[in-house]
Amino acid sequence: MKHTWQITAVLLGMFLITQLIGLLVLKADIFHIQVEVNGTLQNVSNPQLYWIAPPENVKPGISISSLIVSFIIAIALVFILSKIKAKLFLRAWFFLVIVIAIFLSIYAFEKLVPWVIPSNIAIIIPLIISLTLAFFKVVKRNMLVHNLSELLVYPGIATIFVSFLFYPPAPYLSIIAIIFILLLISLYDIYAVWHSGFMQKMAKFQINELKFFAGFFVPYLSKKEREKIKLVKQKYKKKEIPQKILNKQKIKVNLAILGGGDVVFPIIAAGIFLEIFGLVPALFVTLGATLALLFLFTVARKGKFYPAMPFLSAGIFVGMLVGWLVSLI
Repeated sequence: MKHTWQITAVLLGMFLITQLIGLLVLKADIFHIQVEVNGTLQNVSNPQLYWIAPPENVKPGISISSLIVSFIIAIALVFILSKIKAKLFLRAWFFLVIVIAIFLSIYAFEKLVPWVIPSNIAIIIPLIISLTLAFFKVVKRNMLVHNLSELLVYPGIATIFVSFLFYPPAPYLSIIAIIFILLLISLYDIYAVWHSGFMQKMAKFQINELKFFAGFFVPYLSKKEREKIKLVKQKYKKKEIPQKILNKQKIKVNLAILGGGDVVFPIIAAGIFLEIFGLVPALFVTLGATLALLFLFTVARKGKFYPAMPFLSAGIFVGMLVGWLVSLI
C-alpha cells in the first residue's frame, strides 16, 4: 500500500462522497425547469443558466469530437502556460472554473430543497458561497477548504459534461460515447504517467509553483518523521525549541493526491446511467469505480506513480454491466 491505511481511507472516502454528491447534483437537472403548458407540466430550458447550459440533443459523434478537441486545447494551454510560467493567468483560470463548478453544485442543492427559493436569491447564494470557497482555496490556500470544496467542484463540472453527452433520441449512443471517452482518457493517462511523465511534472508545477492542486491533496507525516518530532519535543520539554535546531531538522512530508480527472469521469459515467436507467444502476457504476480505486490504492507501492484512469475505467465498465443487468430485472 502506497499510503497508510488511514490516509487511504480518507482519500477513498472523499472520492466516494464526491461521487454521491455528483449523483445528487445530476438528479437535480439544473439546466431544466418544469412549467405548466396547457395544463400539463413540461421540462424547458432554465433561463437562469443560459450562459453555461450546453446545447441540447447534440449527436454523440459531435459531442465526442468536441470534447476531444477541447481536451487537447486545454492540455496544450496548460503546457504552454506552465512553460512560460504564467502563474497569475493559471491561478485566475483555476479560480474561475472553481467558482462556476461550485456555483452549479450549490444551485442544484437549492433546487432539491422542498420549498421555492426566489430566483434572485437562488443566484446570489451560490455565487457568494462559490466566491468565498474559491478565495480560500486559491488565494489563501487553506488545506481544509481545498479538500472540502473539491467535493463540490467535480459534481458541478460533471453536470455540464453529462448534459452535453446525453442524447435522449438514442440514449444507448451516450453509453457508447462515454465508453469511448473512458478508453481514450485511460490510454492518455498511461502515456502521460508511465511514458512522458507529463502528469508528474504538472502535479509538481501546481504544488510547488502555483501552490495549488486540481484534485484531492492530503499531506501527512510517516511514523518515522512523527517519532523524530516527538523526540525533539521531549528533549526541549517546557522550553522553547531553538531556531537553529528547527532549521537542522529535515522533516519529510508525504503527499497523498488524487487528480481531478480521476474523480470527475466516474461521476460522468454514473450520470449517463442515471439518465437512462435510474439511480440504482448508476450506484453500481459508482461502486465499481470505488472498488477499482481501492484496488489501486492497495497494490500501489511507495515512490511510484500510477495512472488511475485505466483501473477506474475497468471498474466503471464492470459497474455498467452489473447496473444494466439489474435494470433488466
